Amino acid sequence: MDEPSETTARPRRRGIYLLPNLLTTGSLFAGFYGIIASIDGRYEPAAIAIIIAGVLDGLDGRLARLTGTESAFGTQYDSLSDMVSFGLAPAVIVYQWGLIRMAEYGWLWAKLGWLAAFVYAVAGALRLARFNVRVHSTDRRFFEGLPSPSAAGLMMSMVWLGTRLGWTGVGALVLAFVVSFTAGLLMVSQFPYYSFKQVHARGRISFAYVISVPLVFVLIALDPPSVLFSIGVIYALSGPVLWLWRLQRRRHPRLPRQERPTGG
Repeated sequence: MDEPSETTARPRRRGIYLLPNLLTTGSLFAGFYGIIASIDGRYEPAAIAIIIAGVLDGLDGRLARLTGTESAFGTQYDSLSDMVSFGLAPAVIVYQWGLIRMAEYGWLWAKLGWLAAFVYAVAGALRLARFNVRVHSTDRRFFEGLPSPSAAGLMMSMVWLGTRLGWTGVGALVLAFVVSFTAGLLMVSQFPYYSFKQVHARGRISFAYVISVPLVFVLIALDPPSVLFSIGVIYALSGPVLWLWRLQRRRHPRLPRQERPTGG
C-alpha cells in the first residue's frame, strides 16, 4: 500500500517502533537499490527490487496495526519512503530502460521521454499528498486514483517482462512512454480502485476467495513477469471500468421490482 497506516479513534503514539519502521527501511532500501541497479544497466534486478519494496510496504502498516505500534513518525516515514520507492525509482528505472533511447529519434523525442518519466514522478508525489490530506474523508473500501505501489508494480513488471523477452525497437519505446504517462495520470485521477482493506485475517471470506489466492500465487510462480504485468494492467483498468459502471447506474437507476413494467 502506498498510503500511511490507517488512523483510528485512539491518538497516535509519539514513539518510534522498531519492527514496522524496519520494514519501511527495507522498502526504502529496495527503492534505492533499484535506482542504482538501473544506472548500472541491470534492469531485471532493479524491477524485482521495486516489487519487493511493494511487498514490504504492504506489510509495515499491517504489522503496526497488529502489534499496536502505529505512530505519527511511522506514518510520515512510510509516506517519504513511498515517494522514493514508488514515485522516483520507477520513473528512473523506466527512463534508463527505454525512454532514454527515444533521443535516438531526435531532440523532441528525447524531451518527451524524460517528460513522461517526470509526469509519473510528480504524479506519485501528488497522489501521496492528496491521500495524506484526505485520509479522514475517503471511503476505506476504495482508493481515489491508482495507488502508487500498484502503478510501480505495473511499470516494473513491464520492465521485467521486456528485459526477459528482449523487447527493443520503436514498439518497446512506445509502450514505455504510454505506460509511464498513463500510470501517472491514473494516480492523480478520481477513478475508484478497490482497496481490499475489508479483507481481515479474523473476518469471514468466501470460499471462492480462499481458492483464488493460492491460484494466483501458482500462476505468478509459473511466469512471474507475465502474470504480474497482466494483473497490473487489469487492476489499472478496473478503476475506469468501475467509474463507468457507477456512472451508468446513476444515469439509469434500476426500478424497484414492483414498479418495473410488465409485458403484454
